[in-house]
Amino acid sequence: MTEAGFSKDVVQSLWQLVLGGLREQETINPASADPTLTRTERRRRREDNSWYHQAVEMLRENNGFATPKMALWSGGLDVCRYAQSKGYTPMEFTRAGKAFNELEYHRDWQLQGPLWNILSKFYVEQATGPVHIFLRTYDPDSVLMGREVPHLRQLQRINPDVELLWHPLYTTEHGQIMEISRNRELVDEAVFPTRDMCVAVLYEYLQYHHNERNARAARSYEEMHKELSKNIHGKSAQG
Repeated sequence: MTEAGFSKDVVQSLWQLVLGGLREQETINPASADPTLTRTERRRRREDNSWYHQAVEMLRENNGFATPKMALWSGGLDVCRYAQSKGYTPMEFTRAGKAFNELEYHRDWQLQGPLWNILSKFYVEQATGPVHIFLRTYDPDSVLMGREVPHLRQLQRINPDVELLWHPLYTTEHGQIMEISRNRELVDEAVFPTRDMCVAVLYEYLQYHHNERNARAARSYEEMHKELSKNIHGKSAQG
């Protein structure tokens, strides 16, 4: 944290807040497992950790999330690194994200995970302009699609400058991440104004151009078929 430019006093305060948050999470998690609660209600309870919220607010006050070109991503950590290599700043490459990403606070991810969810929420709240979203896989239940993007939609109502720009990605057999154009070709950059256009291009490329011997893109291909299968079966069940 010191190497990231935070003062010694801020580091000490943050450390105490994180430790307090871990202890608090041990109490919160069992209560949030109530089977009578909806999935959304359980998530909200898991993230109702005042220690974590204070820690993230302190990071915000100390410019922990400042970024000139905000980026979100889905599909593996190398997608995060790809976005950064293109000149954008995912949360993991902000001052706060770099420091937090270096540490494993607890071996039980159930205690640490809510902190990262709160971090991501605070990160997207800093959006004041275009946000670039890089997709190698599309999962409607992911944190990106279930929480970050809806929160950005709310921000757009207040600030129309918060524009969402979508990049569909594919990994070649040689491990190179490329973007998929409207013509379903692999190019250096392809930006779409809507999620649906981006996802359609991603699905179609995987369906018609994916080489099944390309293990590097196997996960994206398998998840595409799983999602399409659910959609098809859902429509059949509805008649």
